Amino acid sequence: MVTAGPPRPSGAPSARPHPVRPPAGGRGSRGGRPPSAVRRAVPYLLIAPTVLALLAVLGYPLVDLVTLSFQDMTRRELFAGTAPPWAGLQQYRTIAADPFFWEVVGRTALFTVACGVVTMTAAMLVALLMRRVSPWVRATMAGVLVAVWAMPVMVAASVFRWLVDADHGVVNWLLGRLPGADFAKHNWFENPWQGFTVIVAVVVWGALPFAAITLQAALTQVPPELEEAARVDGARPSQVFRHITFPVIKPAFVMVTTLTAIWNFGVFNQIWLMRTGQPEKDYYLLGVYSFIESFAVNRYSSGAAIAVVTVLLLLVGAVVYVRQLVRMGEAE
Repeated sequence: MVTAGPPRPSGAPSARPHPVRPPAGGRGSRGGRPPSAVRRAVPYLLIAPTVLALLAVLGYPLVDLVTLSFQDMTRRELFAGTAPPWAGLQQYRTIAADPFFWEVVGRTALFTVACGVVTMTAAMLVALLMRRVSPWVRATMAGVLVAVWAMPVMVAASVFRWLVDADHGVVNWLLGRLPGADFAKHNWFENPWQGFTVIVAVVVWGALPFAAITLQAALTQVPPELEEAARVDGARPSQVFRHITFPVIKPAFVMVTTLTAIWNFGVFNQIWLMRTGQPEKDYYLLGVYSFIESFAVNRYSSGAAIAVVTVLLLLVGAVVYVRQLVRMGEAE
């Protein structure tokens, strides 16, 4: 039997809680979520200082470079401080009609491909080796790679110049010990193909650590149970790498390949140092050609036009790199 409680006196407050009203001011008030427009603007506000710094450091020189390529700057205007006359597209027409310019473009493209293939092949082999060795050996290899990466380009070029020196080079001494080989006083830079082989070795030496360490880090993401299952099913090592290992590390591989191509396309220091500041025309790449045109023969506007073309070609590689980053983000 349920008995009713004592009656509630008239005017007594109700035991039922009153609903809590939101504070005045809406969602944008203190304690609430900021408006959607503010949330969308926050990322842009955070990167604004970096963008402004890049515009100040890189934007003005790039605009000045493009402007110079449409002018006809000579030493007279440079020393007098007067504005050079406008030439329109004349500089671009001149270099486009020059067969030597297209020869340099083709040489630069071939050099980029050669450096990229050798770098990525060697980096993949080193990364696979680091995956199979013991932890302390892997740590030692990583330390050596970082030390190589930290070596200045000038030091690396000096070492390679000593290795291939015609009089006291170690490479000539070693090759001369082969039966029937005569490398006494052999000049590696007399033949451009041999000279570029040495320069490619210098470039690969500097690029290998970054590529190898990045690929080794990507290999740690490969599930070992998938590779083991493939081996149990009778797959050969090459098949395991092709169908299981490489698809996992493919985004990192493409990213490193793109970055390597961009860096190799603009190589200047290695060639300039290996040829002691006086590269022959057979060793001209776009970066070297632009520098020589601007500061050796004083055709400043022509050198600026070559530099602009180089920047445009590099932008193509940059677009590919950004697209790969976007695809990697979507895959994750």
